[in-house]
Amino acid sequence: MPPPPGHTWRSWLYEVIFEADTATGKTFDVVLLWSILLSVAAVLLESVEAIRIGYGRILYGVEWGFTILFTIEYAIRIICVRRPWLYIRSFYGIVDLLSILPTYISVVVGGSQAMIVIRALRLLRVFRVFKLARYVGEASVLMDALRASRAKITVFLLTVLSIVLIVGSLMYLIEGTHPDSGFTSIPASIYWTIVTMTTVGYGDITPQTIPGKTLASMVMIIGYGIIAVPTGIVTAEISAASHQRRITTHVCPECHREGHEPDAKCCKFCGSSLQVNSLGGDKDS
Repeated sequence: MPPPPGHTWRSWLYEVIFEADTATGKTFDVVLLWSILLSVAAVLLESVEAIRIGYGRILYGVEWGFTILFTIEYAIRIICVRRPWLYIRSFYGIVDLLSILPTYISVVVGGSQAMIVIRALRLLRVFRVFKLARYVGEASVLMDALRASRAKITVFLLTVLSIVLIVGSLMYLIEGTHPDSGFTSIPASIYWTIVTMTTVGYGDITPQTIPGKTLASMVMIIGYGIIAVPTGIVTAEISAASHQRRITTHVCPECHREGHEPDAKCCKFCGSSLQVNSLGGDKDS
């Protein structure tokens, strides 16, 4: 199918592969998503011994077929973008590369093809493909909230680590004389403190003395309170970020970043034009 009038081959390929606003672009992305699902399903089925014995060769061929297909797609993505290195270093560029490497590595290192399931990350494109801009916007709000609360969460984690170190040392001093308790060293005691404070409670190490049980009870109570702290911090930042304007799923052809406002003409990150036709040079070429 030739490119429409006014489009170069490069700009047309970019519009089909990177944009989901056109019929051909959406069709390409839907086919891509189904291919990702089928390739991941093939890897999952191959891990079942009974299926591998009966259909191992077929699944192996399917796996290589999809890998070659995704390799061609990855190469085309690099060819049609204006700055290939920016795409290669972007989140989706790294995911696209990692989704094809395991099959090639499996030729040298057996079993590494199981990591092909990383292709599932490529399904994140489903939000753009089906124009679920609201979900993309909410994801952006969440990321902004996490960035805004980064300093507070860092201080919180340092405080928790200090508490874990102190409590672990105290438990070693209290329970260290009882070898059956499992508190054989300060690192082992710190491990117990982390497990207890996070309310996981494996039960592989338990205090035997009354002072130890008393301190353990205090740690358990503190654990319930600690869980609420990061939740409150992030929730407050989400509430503040949610008042910002909603964004679209349009991708900048220069830096390949999303998050632009509906009426934006230029990328707010790099200042480039958001017009796809400018990708290949002169519009009339």
